[in-house]
Amino acid sequence: MSGRMGYVKFGGGDVESGPQPLYPAMLESPELRWAFIRKIYVILAVQMVLTAAVAGVVVAVRPISHFFVSSTGGVALYVVLLICPFLLLCPLYYYHQRHPLNLFLLGLFTISISFAVGMSCAFTSGKVILESAILTSVVVIGLTLYTFWAARRGYDFNFLGPFLFAAVLVLLVFSLIQILFPLGKISVMIYGGLAAVIFSGYVVYDTDNLIKRYTYDEYIWAAAVLYLDIINLFLSLLSLFRAANN
Repeated sequence: MSGRMGYVKFGGGDVESGPQPLYPAMLESPELRWAFIRKIYVILAVQMVLTAAVAGVVVAVRPISHFFVSSTGGVALYVVLLICPFLLLCPLYYYHQRHPLNLFLLGLFTISISFAVGMSCAFTSGKVILESAILTSVVVIGLTLYTFWAARRGYDFNFLGPFLFAAVLVLLVFSLIQILFPLGKISVMIYGGLAAVIFSGYVVYDTDNLIKRYTYDEYIWAAAVLYLDIINLFLSLLSLFRAANN
Protein backbone atom coordinates (compact mmCIF):
# COMPACT_ATOMS: atom_id res chain seq x y z
CA MET A 1 0.00 0.00 0.00
CA SER A 2 1.36 3.41 -0.87
CA GLY A 3 2.25 5.76 1.95
CA ARG A 4 -0.40 8.21 0.88
CA MET A 5 -4.12 7.48 0.62
CA GLY A 6 -6.07 8.67 -2.37
CA TYR A 7 -8.11 11.81 -2.00
CA VAL A 8 -11.67 11.57 -0.72
CA LYS A 9 -14.56 13.20 -2.53
CA PHE A 10 -17.03 15.26 -0.52
CA GLY A 11 -19.70 17.69 -1.69
CA GLY A 12 -18.42 17.85 -5.22
CA GLY A 13 -14.76 18.52 -4.32
CA ASP A 14 -11.83 16.79 -2.70
CA VAL A 15 -10.60 17.20 0.85
CA GLU A 16 -7.05 18.04 -0.23
CA SER A 17 -8.26 21.11 -2.12
CA GLY A 18 -9.32 22.78 1.14
CA PRO A 19 -12.70 24.05 2.37
CA GLN A 20 -15.44 23.80 -0.21
CA PRO A 21 -17.75 26.74 -1.04
CA LEU A 22 -21.17 26.81 0.58
CA TYR A 23 -22.92 27.57 -2.68
CA PRO A 24 -22.03 27.66 -6.39
CA ALA A 25 -20.14 30.67 -7.78
CA MET A 26 -19.07 31.73 -4.29
CA LEU A 27 -16.39 34.42 -4.70
CA GLU A 28 -15.40 34.95 -1.07
CA SER A 29 -13.20 32.80 1.12
CA PRO A 30 -15.09 29.78 2.54
CA GLU A 31 -13.15 30.14 5.82
CA LEU A 32 -14.52 33.66 6.33
CA ARG A 33 -18.09 32.66 5.57
CA TRP A 34 -17.93 29.61 7.86
CA ALA A 35 -16.46 31.78 10.64
CA PHE A 36 -19.30 34.26 10.13
CA ILE A 37 -21.90 31.48 10.33
CA ARG A 38 -20.33 29.97 13.45
CA LYS A 39 -20.35 33.39 15.16
CA ILE A 40 -24.06 33.83 14.45
CA TYR A 41 -25.01 30.40 15.77
CA VAL A 42 -22.94 30.93 18.92
CA ILE A 43 -24.80 34.19 19.56
CA LEU A 44 -28.10 32.45 18.79
CA ALA A 45 -27.28 29.64 21.25
CA VAL A 46 -26.56 32.20 23.99
CA GLN A 47 -29.87 33.91 23.23
CA MET A 48 -31.78 30.63 23.50
CA VAL A 49 -30.11 29.75 26.81
CA LEU A 50 -30.90 33.22 28.18
CA THR A 51 -34.49 32.90 27.00
CA ALA A 52 -34.88 29.50 28.67
CA ALA A 53 -33.40 30.89 31.91
CA VAL A 54 -35.59 34.02 32.06
CA ALA A 55 -38.74 32.18 31.01
CA GLY A 56 -37.98 29.42 33.51
CA VAL A 57 -37.76 31.93 36.36
CA VAL A 58 -41.06 33.55 35.35
CA VAL A 59 -42.77 30.16 35.21
CA ALA A 60 -41.20 28.74 38.39
CA VAL A 61 -41.71 31.81 40.59
CA ARG A 62 -45.50 32.04 40.52
CA PRO A 63 -45.80 35.44 42.30
CA ILE A 64 -44.10 37.08 39.29
CA SER A 65 -46.74 36.02 36.78
CA HIS A 66 -49.62 36.63 39.21
CA PHE A 67 -48.37 40.16 39.93
CA PHE A 68 -48.48 41.07 36.24
CA VAL A 69 -52.05 39.84 35.75
CA SER A 70 -53.70 40.59 39.10
CA SER A 71 -52.85 44.27 39.74
CA THR A 72 -53.37 47.42 37.71
CA GLY A 73 -49.73 48.45 37.99
CA GLY A 74 -48.62 44.97 37.03
CA VAL A 75 -50.82 44.94 33.92
CA ALA A 76 -49.51 48.37 32.86
CA LEU A 77 -45.92 47.22 33.37
CA TYR A 78 -46.66 44.03 31.44
CA VAL A 79 -47.93 46.07 28.47
CA VAL A 80 -44.77 48.20 28.57
CA LEU A 81 -42.60 45.08 28.59
CA LEU A 82 -44.54 43.67 25.64
CA ILE A 83 -44.00 46.87 23.63
CA CYS A 84 -40.32 47.05 24.58
CA PRO A 85 -39.04 44.53 21.94
CA PHE A 86 -40.72 46.51 19.15
CA LEU A 87 -39.17 49.73 20.43
CA LEU A 88 -35.74 48.09 20.61
CA LEU A 89 -35.89 46.81 17.03
CA CYS A 90 -35.27 50.27 15.53
CA PRO A 91 -32.09 51.12 17.48
CA LEU A 92 -30.92 47.51 17.16
CA TYR A 93 -31.16 47.73 13.37
CA TYR A 94 -29.61 51.21 13.26
CA TYR A 95 -26.68 50.35 15.54
CA HIS A 96 -26.23 46.66 14.66
CA GLN A 97 -22.71 47.36 13.37
CA ARG A 98 -21.58 49.50 16.33
CA HIS A 99 -19.75 47.39 18.92
CA PRO A 100 -20.35 46.98 21.89
CA LEU A 101 -23.63 48.92 21.74
CA ASN A 102 -25.07 46.30 19.40
CA LEU A 103 -24.44 43.52 21.94
CA PHE A 104 -26.05 45.57 24.71
CA LEU A 105 -29.15 46.26 22.61
CA LEU A 106 -29.34 42.62 21.55
CA GLY A 107 -29.19 41.57 25.22
CA LEU A 108 -32.04 43.91 26.17
CA PHE A 109 -34.02 42.74 23.17
CA THR A 110 -33.52 39.08 24.10
CA ILE A 111 -34.43 39.59 27.77
CA SER A 112 -37.62 41.51 26.93
CA ILE A 113 -38.78 38.80 24.54
CA SER A 114 -37.78 36.12 27.05
CA PHE A 115 -40.07 37.70 29.61
CA ALA A 116 -42.97 37.63 27.12
CA VAL A 117 -42.22 33.96 26.41
CA GLY A 118 -42.20 33.26 30.16
CA MET A 119 -45.58 34.93 30.62
CA SER A 120 -47.00 32.88 27.74
CA CYS A 121 -45.73 29.70 29.38
CA ALA A 122 -46.73 30.65 32.94
CA PHE A 123 -50.38 29.73 32.40
CA THR A 124 -49.74 26.75 30.12
CA SER A 125 -49.37 23.13 31.14
CA GLY A 126 -45.89 21.64 31.20
CA LYS A 127 -46.91 19.00 28.67
CA VAL A 128 -47.88 21.63 26.09
CA ILE A 129 -44.65 23.60 26.69
CA LEU A 130 -42.56 20.46 26.28
CA GLU A 131 -44.38 19.42 23.10
CA SER A 132 -43.93 22.89 21.60
CA ALA A 133 -40.25 23.06 22.53
CA ILE A 134 -39.47 19.62 21.11
CA LEU A 135 -41.33 20.23 17.85
CA THR A 136 -39.73 23.67 17.46
CA SER A 137 -36.27 22.16 17.93
CA VAL A 138 -36.93 19.40 15.40
CA VAL A 139 -38.37 21.78 12.80
CA VAL A 140 -35.60 24.38 13.17
CA ILE A 141 -32.77 21.83 13.03
CA GLY A 142 -34.37 19.98 10.11
CA LEU A 143 -35.04 23.12 8.06
CA THR A 144 -31.57 24.51 8.80
CA LEU A 145 -29.86 21.33 7.61
CA TYR A 146 -32.11 21.22 4.54
CA THR A 147 -31.33 24.85 3.66
CA PHE A 148 -27.57 24.28 3.89
CA TRP A 149 -27.93 21.15 1.76
CA ALA A 150 -30.07 22.98 -0.81
CA ALA A 151 -27.75 26.01 -0.96
CA ARG A 152 -24.81 23.69 -1.63
CA ARG A 153 -26.68 22.37 -4.65
CA GLY A 154 -27.55 25.77 -6.08
CA TYR A 155 -31.09 26.29 -4.77
CA ASP A 156 -32.07 29.86 -3.91
CA PHE A 157 -34.91 30.75 -1.54
CA ASN A 158 -34.80 34.52 -2.00
CA PHE A 159 -38.09 34.35 -3.93
CA LEU A 160 -39.88 33.50 -0.64
CA GLY A 161 -39.41 37.04 0.72
CA PRO A 162 -42.48 38.77 -0.82
CA PHE A 163 -44.76 35.80 -0.17
CA LEU A 164 -43.73 35.53 3.48
CA PHE A 165 -44.13 39.27 3.99
CA ALA A 166 -47.65 39.14 2.54
CA ALA A 167 -48.44 36.12 4.73
CA VAL A 168 -47.32 38.01 7.86
CA LEU A 169 -49.63 40.91 6.94
CA VAL A 170 -52.53 38.47 6.61
CA LEU A 171 -51.56 36.95 9.95
CA LEU A 172 -51.53 40.38 11.63
CA VAL A 173 -55.01 41.18 10.29
CA PHE A 174 -56.21 37.75 11.40
CA SER A 175 -54.86 38.30 14.93
CA LEU A 176 -56.47 41.77 15.09
CA ILE A 177 -59.83 40.28 14.11
CA GLN A 178 -59.36 37.56 16.70
CA ILE A 179 -58.71 40.18 19.41
CA LEU A 180 -61.72 42.34 18.48
CA PHE A 181 -64.09 39.50 17.62
CA PRO A 182 -62.99 36.24 19.29
CA LEU A 183 -63.92 33.33 17.06
CA GLY A 184 -63.27 30.49 19.47
CA LYS A 185 -60.84 27.62 19.85
CA ILE A 186 -60.91 26.54 16.19
CA SER A 187 -59.80 29.97 14.99
CA VAL A 188 -56.94 29.98 17.52
CA MET A 189 -55.80 26.61 16.22
CA ILE A 190 -56.00 27.84 12.62
CA TYR A 191 -54.01 30.94 13.56
CA GLY A 192 -51.36 28.86 15.34
CA GLY A 193 -51.06 26.44 12.42
CA LEU A 194 -50.77 29.20 9.81
CA ALA A 195 -48.23 31.10 11.90
CA ALA A 196 -46.15 27.94 12.39
CA VAL A 197 -46.03 27.36 8.62
CA ILE A 198 -45.14 31.01 7.92
CA PHE A 199 -42.31 31.17 10.45
CA SER A 200 -41.00 27.81 9.28
CA GLY A 201 -40.71 29.44 5.88
CA TYR A 202 -38.88 32.36 7.48
CA VAL A 203 -36.37 29.95 9.03
CA VAL A 204 -35.52 28.72 5.53
CA TYR A 205 -35.50 32.22 4.04
CA ASP A 206 -33.31 33.81 6.73
CA THR A 207 -30.93 30.84 6.84
CA ASP A 208 -30.50 31.19 3.08
CA ASN A 209 -29.72 34.88 3.57
CA LEU A 210 -27.25 33.95 6.29
CA ILE A 211 -25.41 31.67 3.88
CA LYS A 212 -25.39 33.99 0.88
CA ARG A 213 -26.31 37.61 1.52
CA TYR A 214 -25.45 38.96 4.96
CA THR A 215 -22.13 40.77 5.19
CA TYR A 216 -19.63 40.07 7.97
CA ASP A 217 -20.63 43.18 9.93
CA GLU A 218 -24.29 42.15 10.07
CA TYR A 219 -23.88 39.22 12.45
CA ILE A 220 -25.93 40.87 15.23
CA TRP A 221 -28.89 41.59 12.98
CA ALA A 222 -28.71 38.13 11.40
CA ALA A 223 -28.76 36.51 14.86
CA ALA A 224 -31.70 38.70 15.95
CA VAL A 225 -33.72 37.78 12.85
CA LEU A 226 -33.15 34.03 13.28
CA TYR A 227 -33.95 34.34 16.97
CA LEU A 228 -37.27 35.99 16.15
CA ASP A 229 -38.10 33.23 13.67
CA ILE A 230 -37.51 30.53 16.29
CA ILE A 231 -39.38 32.33 19.08
CA ASN A 232 -42.36 33.08 16.84
CA LEU A 233 -42.44 29.47 15.68
CA PHE A 234 -42.42 28.28 19.30
CA LEU A 235 -45.19 30.69 20.35
CA SER A 236 -47.27 29.66 17.33
CA LEU A 237 -47.00 25.99 18.23
CA LEU A 238 -47.68 26.84 21.87
CA SER A 239 -50.95 28.56 20.99
CA LEU A 240 -51.92 25.68 18.68
CA PHE A 241 -51.26 22.95 21.24
CA ARG A 242 -52.77 24.96 24.08
CA ALA A 243 -56.02 25.44 22.16
CA ALA A 244 -56.08 21.76 21.20
CA ASN A 245 -55.37 20.73 24.79
CA ASN A 246 -58.27 22.82 26.10
